[in-house]
Amino acid sequence: MIRCVIIDDEPLAQDVLEEHLKQIPYAQLDGKFNNAWDALRFLANHEVDAIFLDIEMPEMNGIDFLKSLSPAPLTIFTTAYRNYAFEGFELGVIDFLLKPVAFNRFRMAIEKVRDFLSLQAHNASFEASSNTPEFIFVKSGVQRIKLFFDEVTYIQGLKDYAIIYTPDKKIVIKGSVKSMHEIFPITRFIRVHKSFIVAKDKISRIEKNRVVISDHQIPIGRNYKEEVEKEISGN
Repeated sequence: MIRCVIIDDEPLAQDVLEEHLKQIPYAQLDGKFNNAWDALRFLANHEVDAIFLDIEMPEMNGIDFLKSLSPAPLTIFTTAYRNYAFEGFELGVIDFLLKPVAFNRFRMAIEKVRDFLSLQAHNASFEASSNTPEFIFVKSGVQRIKLFFDEVTYIQGLKDYAIIYTPDKKIVIKGSVKSMHEIFPITRFIRVHKSFIVAKDKISRIEKNRVVISDHQIPIGRNYKEEVEKEISGN
């Protein structure tokens, strides 16, 4: 079971998330709080897997709250303000939900949490290969998975792990985005954010400060924007 906590100063928003959680058979609600201080006291004595965290709250907002946690559970921001998405990914949140939160979108977020926790337990790692330019091997338990670079759409850093996405699977690797950047060929992949690497040929378009790959919107970090624009324009 995924142990969850809701932190939101709006009772209606709490109720919506709680009702959504009731429809997820592998998740349970361990607590809900309308302010950050009560949540901090709870988390100091209870272990949880994920928190649904509002940003605009009195006394201590969600961003300051998250910064105060070390280590932090997997965090999903829930907010009415789209402009917080960028800062959320800067802080390493696993997902960002815009209010009012629809159930289908909520389900996708909790599935991300489930998949990350499940794959994290496999303790996957890269296995030395023959330096082929086409693929690498990923060792997960007793399995050796051949991962073709052409399959990879993007990579997301989360805590001390990296999530490698393909159209039909995800692989969680112990290691930083920086270490992934050193492994994946720069001719095919570009780092667009301190938490994201994308496959150049999978980019559908660029919209303002984000890259779009299929239906995934990936933020472009301020320090990477010039390099991304240069790469995409071919200059």
